[in-house]
Amino acid sequence: MKTVSEHACFGGTQRFLVHDSRECRAEMRFSVYEPPQAREGRVPVLYYLAGLTCTEETFMIKAGAQRLAAELGLMLVAPDTSPRSPRLPGDDASWDFGLGAGFYVDATEAPWSAHYRMYSYVTRELPGLIVANFAADPARQGIFGHSMGGHGALVCALRNPGQYRSVSAFAPIAAPMQCPWGQKAFTGYLGRDQSTWLEYDATVLVSQRPFDGAILIDQGTADKFLAEQLNPDQFADACRTSGQAFELRMHAGYDHGYYFIQTFVADHLRWHSAALL
Repeated sequence: MKTVSEHACFGGTQRFLVHDSRECRAEMRFSVYEPPQAREGRVPVLYYLAGLTCTEETFMIKAGAQRLAAELGLMLVAPDTSPRSPRLPGDDASWDFGLGAGFYVDATEAPWSAHYRMYSYVTRELPGLIVANFAADPARQGIFGHSMGGHGALVCALRNPGQYRSVSAFAPIAAPMQCPWGQKAFTGYLGRDQSTWLEYDATVLVSQRPFDGAILIDQGTADKFLAEQLNPDQFADACRTSGQAFELRMHAGYDHGYYFIQTFVADHLRWHSAALL
């Protein structure tokens, strides 16, 4: 593991790092915000999964989360959204598949299966790396994300009962089997047998094994992807059917970008803090 850069931030430290990933068999980048409380002992850790085209820098630079994270004593961790090397044929042919678009699945189709193992990376390897090298408390983990990363956060929490105490999402791709983004990614990474897609669809998962706790989702009504790609209504219906506690907040006039996230990120940090502290 190597530190690319580090910066003093609200009494804590913002770091950007790189390491050789066992799961992805590739160099992976990630970022960590250590609150000042981490100098005194282990603190809760909140993982953030970013969306299509984003990197490990996007949330840390754009969301403005560090001030409140410092006050609450929350460590923030954000991985990159895909491996970046070695390069694979066609990995930059489109913005919604390949580089920056790992979709938080373990690919089973060649050539992606050799390196695109983002689900195992996020749920297994990265938490181990964080606990071993930073003052993160493994008993107090939460996860959240945006768009593709919102999908990833929901899937990781639903598939790993007991690992995460809290989960939330901004404008998640909530029913990927029913939208063009998800269908494209799942076909490319998992193949055409849709039975293999089921374990990566949050709407399917929540209908089978609800999360032990409430789920918070924020969604803007001016989001241009809402109708075709995101489907929060399908996820909400599945929650009601399964008895999953949830809060879906629709915000008039907000779009899909980071101004939306900046507006509501404090609510999400406090949501997780209540479960983790």
